[in-house]
Amino acid sequence: MLRLTWVQPEDLIGHELRQAALDGREPSAIAARWKAAGGTDAPLRAGASPKPASRYLRLLARDLLDELADLPSRLADEEPTDLAQIKTLCPDWPRTNHPRSCGQSCRWGGSRPKESGTPQARASAPTPHSTPTQPRLEAAWLGRAVGCLLGKPVEKLPLEAIRQLAKSTGNWPLNTYFTARGVPEALTAEHPWNRRSANNSLAENIDGMPEDDDLNYPLLNLLLLQRHGRHFTPTDVAALWLSELPAGRTFTAERIAYRNLLLGLEPPHTARHRNPFREWIGALIRADVHGWTNPGDPAAAAEQAHRDATLTHTANGVYAAMFTAATIAQAATGTHDIHACLRTGLTVVPPRSRLARAIRQAVQLAEEHADFDTVVDELHATHADTHHWVHAVPNTALIAAALTHANGDFTGSICRAVSGGWDTDSNGAAAGSIAALLTSSPLALPDHWTTPLKNRLATSVGDFNGIGFDTLAHLTHREAYRP
Repeated sequence: MLRLTWVQPEDLIGHELRQAALDGREPSAIAARWKAAGGTDAPLRAGASPKPASRYLRLLARDLLDELADLPSRLADEEPTDLAQIKTLCPDWPRTNHPRSCGQSCRWGGSRPKESGTPQARASAPTPHSTPTQPRLEAAWLGRAVGCLLGKPVEKLPLEAIRQLAKSTGNWPLNTYFTARGVPEALTAEHPWNRRSANNSLAENIDGMPEDDDLNYPLLNLLLLQRHGRHFTPTDVAALWLSELPAGRTFTAERIAYRNLLLGLEPPHTARHRNPFREWIGALIRADVHGWTNPGDPAAAAEQAHRDATLTHTANGVYAAMFTAATIAQAATGTHDIHACLRTGLTVVPPRSRLARAIRQAVQLAEEHADFDTVVDELHATHADTHHWVHAVPNTALIAAALTHANGDFTGSICRAVSGGWDTDSNGAAAGSIAALLTSSPLALPDHWTTPLKNRLATSVGDFNGIGFDTLAHLTHREAYRP
């Protein structure tokens, strides 16, 4: 029997019960009904439970998913998805001058934490729009690929397993790609590498950049801008996916939205209908191109990311994409340090939202502790018991902590992001994109990271298979320059 992952109602209900508890709905009565009927918890790490449910349980799960969706949320006013409402809640929303300009600086909220290693960036008046150089964009594409590749073999592994595997080969603190050489057999038996990635992402077998959704989505958004320009709509995103994105290359919220499109639903309903993954990390990993093509204009980058994200996500899932896009837009000018860029990212996130609070806490921890393992342990103590390992809130917080603690250094940022666990390849990709963008040139990235990629990216998206990162930089530069 074919077991479709990430879409079966009996596999979704456990995730929806957890999401309901997080976003201010009261799911206990519905949870009790599900348990009394013999329903199980959500699969811990996989997209489907080991055995299919009975027809009765599947029908019950569908009904309960709809009942959960109708429950009122006590957080609705603080965590809207509508862009106009989001702007109303953000007192420091960046200003935009025509054609596009740098947003004003922001406050962290409350007292401003001390700076980490670099002086505070200049704030206030907008500056003229400037297009990032092609080498800077090539560095960003490469950085995204390297960070993703670093995290691929340990994706889905628990934090302690990542630490043990790296330590067993002398690669701790993490400073290069993982290797299976020298790892005791008992350790790999207890904590096997990610089975889909081990054959192309361990140091001894990397041969170009393998396909990954963390690179597929930036490619799709490059196509999106080429075909529809920066004023695209969520419907344009949906149509592009149906024509260019194989359904089997989607996961979690993206797979649910894809299914909803085939059922005849339209955005933004595609993000809400029986979609317990709508606050997970999927929209964040699509945000880079929106930042790269709006240098110095974090507001425009965030608005672009919002139109993309609302096909699949709501509230904090959308904010994570907007935060990332705005941070990257600020970094793309090459005139601000990582701390100013992260502060700018927070200006587009409702300050009382769970995401904003998590990011502020993560940055504060990174500033207070010299040992990054301590930062990670604190973040896991705060989030691990309540959030799925792919949820946007803990993962975005970890990315911000890694970039802050490393002071924007490329190797330090990607290694901290990956060593912190959770969605390791996505976190490495996001941290790598931002940190590499700040370096201004691919030549600034250490050879041991970039040489194994051989300037070659594998993908099933469009005509991009085998494309070089230098060519991608050229295409992205052209879209950043286009009005």
